[in-house]
Amino acid sequence: MNDKSPAPIYVVSGGTGIAGNNLVQALLIQYPENKIHVEIIGRVTTEDEVFDIIMKAKADKGLIAHTMVNPELRRKINELGKEFHVRVIDLMGKLANYLDDTLDVEPMVHPGLYREINHQYFDRIDSIEFTLSHDDGMSPERLRNAEIILTGVSRAGKTPLSVYLAMYGWKVANVPLVPGVQPPDELFQIDPERVFGLYIGASQLIAHRQKRISSWENHRAESYVDQRAVREEIRKAMFVFDRGGFTVINVSNKPIESTANEILSLMSKRFSYRGRKLESPYHGKEGQEQE
Repeated sequence: MNDKSPAPIYVVSGGTGIAGNNLVQALLIQYPENKIHVEIIGRVTTEDEVFDIIMKAKADKGLIAHTMVNPELRRKINELGKEFHVRVIDLMGKLANYLDDTLDVEPMVHPGLYREINHQYFDRIDSIEFTLSHDDGMSPERLRNAEIILTGVSRAGKTPLSVYLAMYGWKVANVPLVPGVQPPDELFQIDPERVFGLYIGASQLIAHRQKRISSWENHRAESYVDQRAVREEIRKAMFVFDRGGFTVINVSNKPIESTANEILSLMSKRFSYRGRKLESPYHGKEGQEQE
């Protein structure tokens, strides 16, 4: 056995390097405990940068795996690898050469084009992951990173609404208001125009909770569905909304789509986002239904 660490792999790209790294990692996972260091070197756009990378790999006796779509830089990194005896693996070259020979179309040679064209898809994936990791009060210290924050009592519909908004590219966090538990300080430290308090009528809330406790076993839940206790819980939630200056949204007897439309309409009036589509996914449909 050799105690010496294996040579590193440098994933080089004119874009983010994510595609090349995914391929390398997909192979490395087949070799458990391989201990190979992988470093992504992205946004490579000049021959000087290519030369520096070759020198770095030579000094470390490392391997370069690249996904350069620019033919000049692709050729340069391959040539310099041979000249300085650095192992270079061109992950794109053979396929790119085949397409150049086969298709009667000039390539665009634009690094990161796939992600750029599919940015809405990647936005949606990022937003869903963020929302699920900030559900039900998780990670309150990162509330500032959310675009929309929902808060309200248990069974007011925070989670389904959060996930619905995330499906359209919004990073959403939700914070439950629990009797006897103080809301996190972070809830009152962020821009209140991003925070929406969900109000729901007592009778509907009790109905939702009764459905929930029907699946519970050996659990005393009188206060959870007691009318007086529920009304007091709603009253205290409204006090929290008022304290924080949050926008109150009445979700009683409303479908998720309608509530989402109301929230997004307010967000579009309050904020401008770089290239983000601010309309509700149901923009224009509610008016059509009423006609």
